[in-house]
Amino acid sequence: MHNLILIGMPGCGKSTVGVVLAKALAMDFVDSDLVIQKEMGMKLSQLIDLHGDDGFRAIENRINAELDMDSSVIATGGSVIYGEDAMRHLKEIGTVIYLKLSCDTIADRLGDLHARGVTIKPGWTLQDLYNERVPLYEKWADITVDCEHMMLREVVEYIRARIEA
Repeated sequence: MHNLILIGMPGCGKSTVGVVLAKALAMDFVDSDLVIQKEMGMKLSQLIDLHGDDGFRAIENRINAELDMDSSVIATGGSVIYGEDAMRHLKEIGTVIYLKLSCDTIADRLGDLHARGVTIKPGWTLQDLYNERVPLYEKWADITVDCEHMMLREVVEYIRARIEA
């Protein structure tokens, strides 16, 4: 079986869904943000402070473009969709699944954006970031899951049904 790659806004549940989905399908689970932190030796927020948003995105693009695994559920960082190299590679090695939520729901789930390692332009609101990213998530997605009124098990079962069809 190839990989399943989860994309979406921070707080949409990529890591949570990813772990449960990996267990349900007897696959490995990889959090690409943790891969970045391990390879770079620091937290995402520290990388952003040190390299700025563009520098961080270049690192994120490079590391995601080099991911080499099979039969894994890969939860990506919310900004992975800015990296053309990364997204082309991820589409080659698996099925890209967009976990879609409304901006209001995302706002309810998120705390401090910077502490979570979210790259956002100075003066921008979460709504601005959401409006910029949604078309990119939609562009790259093979499957879109509207998670707005779904419980975790329903999201996992929906994905399972779509990939096994």
